[in-house]
Amino acid sequence: MKITAIKATPINIPLEAPFWWTGGYYPGTSKTIIEVETDEGIIGLGEAPSVDVVHAIEAMGQRLIGLDPLDIAACEAVCVPPWQIVQNTDDSSVVKAFGAIEIALWDIRGKHWDQPLYKLLGGAVRKEIPFTEYFAFRPEVNGKGGEMSPEAVADYCLRMKEEHGSTYFEGKLILGDPQKEIATVKKLRETLGEDAMIRLDSNMQWSLSTARYVLGAIEEYNIRNYEDPVATFEEMAQLRQHSTIPFSTHVPDIRRAVALGAPDNVVTNFAVLGGISHAIRFIGACEAMGVGFWCYSGDAGICTAAYLHMTAAMPWIHEPSQSLFRWQICDVIEGGPFKQKNNVVLVPEGPGLGVTLDREALAYWHRHFVENGPLDHFYNPAAPGKFNRLPLN
Repeated sequence: MKITAIKATPINIPLEAPFWWTGGYYPGTSKTIIEVETDEGIIGLGEAPSVDVVHAIEAMGQRLIGLDPLDIAACEAVCVPPWQIVQNTDDSSVVKAFGAIEIALWDIRGKHWDQPLYKLLGGAVRKEIPFTEYFAFRPEVNGKGGEMSPEAVADYCLRMKEEHGSTYFEGKLILGDPQKEIATVKKLRETLGEDAMIRLDSNMQWSLSTARYVLGAIEEYNIRNYEDPVATFEEMAQLRQHSTIPFSTHVPDIRRAVALGAPDNVVTNFAVLGGISHAIRFIGACEAMGVGFWCYSGDAGICTAAYLHMTAAMPWIHEPSQSLFRWQICDVIEGGPFKQKNNVVLVPEGPGLGVTLDREALAYWHRHFVENGPLDHFYNPAAPGKFNRLPLN
């Protein structure tokens, strides 16, 4: 079997309403969908977590034509410099670009051998994969969102519990107001009860002194984890002296985390790590060093399917991954987006990733990207603009 072509299609994934984070209003995200075609008619699907790597993926595609897609090491060798060189540069785009392609190569493997990915990874230790519901301060747009107070955020989470059986929650309470965050956490715990999991993410918004105050005030409410409460590992290590709440980060630096004693967990994307093969080794290193691992949110169904299979096969990923499933208005896979029921999504049983590309949806959301640009800009719900036109007319 030989690779005959690689396609990279940038798309937008809007949310039903934007939410507030440290960078402003977040209206959704933009991803790159990869198709690796072969001379046997098998097409592998992959996904990059951003659109800045489209040209890199296309250039790699030219090098990969004629290679055996089952020989992942040989494919990586023509696309990625020696790993020690990559680790010592400030440009990780080559890792992210090939990592997205590599997911598609694993999809081809599964389709070639007619086996779901989790079986190629050693078999399932679980088939019900846990995810958190999301909460945040959101303006109301077209009847969606509107949770701008502690009471509204808590009521939304209660509705998710009643309608979907959700008891795992994670969210951002980012408006620059420590008192409002504290009041919201208190209201969440009172509303959801002691059994609900509550995790928080400040996207590095707090100074060290403010973080000390906020974490001290919310510690009694049994917070499972706080992601990036401050900007650096060094500040998290100082914060650890004042709080027993576990910390997580999107920065995949195990060495520094272990050396400093914080953060406790890494939350990232497989393409960022260089693909599934590298993710397996990374998660193994996390396990050896006692550093937790789970996956972040906002992906399309292809990358989400990879999360499902990896979590099914990797015992160390025992915490629920993040999810924006309930807020995503679109996907590029048939039947997507995935949505949890009673906190879990079932791992797909089809060959490879077990998902099928919805070509009509792919074309639609690619056109949305072309006409609107990437969804990485500030969004002002009070001011008409190109990001208020969601979806396309």
